[in-house]
Amino acid sequence: MTVGRPREFDPDTVLETVMELFWEHGYDGVSISDLTDATGINRRSLYAAFGSKTELFHRAVQRYMAGPAGYIADALRQPTAWDVAKAMVHGAVDANTTPERPRGCLLVQGALAAGDDADAVRVELQRQRREGVEALGHRFDEAQAVGELPGADTLVLARWINAVCQGFAVQARSGATREELHRVADQALTGWPKYAFDTEPPCSRISVTD
Repeated sequence: MTVGRPREFDPDTVLETVMELFWEHGYDGVSISDLTDATGINRRSLYAAFGSKTELFHRAVQRYMAGPAGYIADALRQPTAWDVAKAMVHGAVDANTTPERPRGCLLVQGALAAGDDADAVRVELQRQRREGVEALGHRFDEAQAVGELPGADTLVLARWINAVCQGFAVQARSGATREELHRVADQALTGWPKYAFDTEPPCSRISVTD
């Protein structure tokens, strides 16, 4: 029995490096040479282990969603619609401004792909964003079914929260600080439907430190 040569690199470490490279520069802004230089892996080995640049980008997106963007899944598990919305916007601020990480959002930055070979990337990111809205809308539907958000258009609420989160990505790339964006998140949440509360207005319940 022939024993294959062990890998000379750690795939997990490589994907982390690749994720940050795409996160910082977007799909079009990263070349194969950039990938080989950053990972220290030659082109043949990179293709053999991960496939094409497009396939590698998809893997990077999966890693991003499970890691830096994991706040989304955590937010969806919050007990009330209000808690979900609050966790979404403040989680987005933290994810977009994490020290030692690229600023902004990979799904937003990667969407700047413009070349003819980037069609698959644009489709993938469109799917990711659409599914994010749908998942949030479904969570708000569940809340509505138990008496929260009476009369609300849950899909509109979901699109609104997602639009706010995507806006944080742009602002973070433009230099806004974490503290500034948390204040913006608080301001955005004052638009939460007032009929979703008992007697206390939403602005009095908003706190970054809660």
